[in-house]
Amino acid sequence: MKQKQLTARYLREMIGSLVLYALLLVCSIKFGRPMPEGVARTVFLFSPMAGFLAAIWAIARHVNGIDEYQRKFILETFAVGAALTAAITFSYGFLETAGYPKISMFSVWMIMAASWVLVGCGRALATR
Repeated sequence: MKQKQLTARYLREMIGSLVLYALLLVCSIKFGRPMPEGVARTVFLFSPMAGFLAAIWAIARHVNGIDEYQRKFILETFAVGAALTAAITFSYGFLETAGYPKISMFSVWMIMAASWVLVGCGRALATR
């Protein structure tokens, strides 16, 4: 598959998965939170993960279709970003024991996304 076609497919799949995630998130917050406790409520509140899993599938398909250099670059960026995220969140865990406020697990995803962007930009600038 040509690079432009691969990129277009990836963008369609990723945008679709993010739209699915956003719709399920809004519905789960609006309708799931007021539901009575139980399995149905738990499943409903967990439903945005379908969009998240679709995004993982889109990323995996894209990585599988790109050339070896791009694949190596992306996977190294993810690995270093994940290590940076681990260092930051692990360090903050020690700060929590010192009395700092507990943070939501949702913040880990934001830190990881920022780490991937930071590492990716740094690596891209370094290879110029």
